[in-house]
Amino acid sequence: MSYDAQAALSPWDEHNRHLAANVHPADWQNPTPTGRYHLVVIGAGTAGLVTAAGAAGLGAKVALVEKHLMGGDCLNVGCVPSKALLRSAHAIAHIAQAKNLGVHLHGEPTVDFPAVMERVRRIRSGISHHDSAKRFRDLGVDVFLGEGKFLGDDTVEVGGQKLRYKKAVITTGARAAVPDIPGLKEAGFLTNETVFNLAELPARMAVLGGGPIGCELAQAFQRLGTQVTILHKHSRLMPHDDAEAAAIVQASLLLDGVQVVTDAEVGKVELNGSSKRISYRHADKASAVEVDVILVATGRQPNVHGLGLENVGVAFDERQGVQVNDFLQTTNPRIYAAGDVCLARKFTHAADFAARIVIQNTLFLGRKKLSALTIPHCTYTEPELAQVGLTETEAKQRGLKVRAFTQPFATLDRALTDGTTQGFVKILVPADSDKIIGAIIVGPHAGDLISEISVAMAGGMGLGRLASVIHPYPTLAEAIRKCGDAYNRTRLTPTVKSLFTKWLEWTR
Repeated sequence: MSYDAQAALSPWDEHNRHLAANVHPADWQNPTPTGRYHLVVIGAGTAGLVTAAGAAGLGAKVALVEKHLMGGDCLNVGCVPSKALLRSAHAIAHIAQAKNLGVHLHGEPTVDFPAVMERVRRIRSGISHHDSAKRFRDLGVDVFLGEGKFLGDDTVEVGGQKLRYKKAVITTGARAAVPDIPGLKEAGFLTNETVFNLAELPARMAVLGGGPIGCELAQAFQRLGTQVTILHKHSRLMPHDDAEAAAIVQASLLLDGVQVVTDAEVGKVELNGSSKRISYRHADKASAVEVDVILVATGRQPNVHGLGLENVGVAFDERQGVQVNDFLQTTNPRIYAAGDVCLARKFTHAADFAARIVIQNTLFLGRKKLSALTIPHCTYTEPELAQVGLTETEAKQRGLKVRAFTQPFATLDRALTDGTTQGFVKILVPADSDKIIGAIIVGPHAGDLISEISVAMAGGMGLGRLASVIHPYPTLAEAIRKCGDAYNRTRLTPTVKSLFTKWLEWTR
């Protein structure tokens, strides 16, 4: 069955038509395969695009297969549209906060939701040429639009054509995981794949799930004017992130007016006229909430079905995805995987750098390891929450004794002048050295600030040396240097201080 871009993209305006013309053109003619490909890549999300472009740029003969929209989640239903939506949501919040800076506006600001969503579609459309079928064809990649399936140990079939390969790469990504809740399907729901098709702002929304996607979109819609309720099964939002940092994000959502119900066990969903009634239990009490829209954000599920993986001996799991080793090689030595279909860390940048490993390991007999990568991540709520390496909880689970050096933004001159004192920088080192094993930043521009620590970790720079890096004054990044200063002060033990005092007296 051919993919219907018009049915998937709504409204079918000039922006979505332009998007489809780039990433799944209706008149696309698949090329005729000739000879054997060095690589056949199935899936044209971030991992697939990086693999295909990088390999073709090195002179390899590459085929790229995509059954839906090229660009994958990131361009079409993930990073790009969500950050565009968040920008509008944060703008309305900043206007409301302007009075704290002595700036008074006459009249209440209003949100033009159709204009907000039109901007989201326009930005997505404008970026889409980077991931277009035509661009990759011009890069020397044979682009096949259709469903790819492994037939045997050296053949993939697409639309009746057989592509022979020396090696293959599975980069089919993941999709929204939908919980098995009675009545949910019948009542109807949105996921990140459909929420950006909304044309009107819902008055009431329930978000099932309090992870990064749920928190970002809950805050966005709340700030734009929707009354949002998060129903989360864990005891706190963002349970995989640093607890202290996640608490600050949760407090910010509550301050925005988001209703947060943790330890919530959703029982069923029922239609009540035009509303959707969600019954749940919290603190051993039965409760319910009525909303207009339900957004499911309960995690991601790898796309592993329909690929014929059984035909080529590739082991996979419904939840974990394709099984790979540290070299991103599957249980079939000729087939590799990258991106959300196999990685626990389902981030665009993780997929990007996993693809670079695949290029080296497939074309150059390389032995590059996934475990060698330093992978930060960021949740783009306000404040942002960024992490790299281990959290304190993860370190303890591994039996590591760590020291945490924390610098609150409230102690920084720049944060005070900006009125953005919420949050902190926390850097973790082992008890016996200054090697950085993890860092957490919660606050303004955390996603940008975390990169300095990622560079230090990747380059083997210890926390003590970070103290000697000159930072412009006044900036929020000074918090990183101040953590280094705090570490260096711990090196001044009573014995060292005594010896230094004696030295000063001797040299006086």
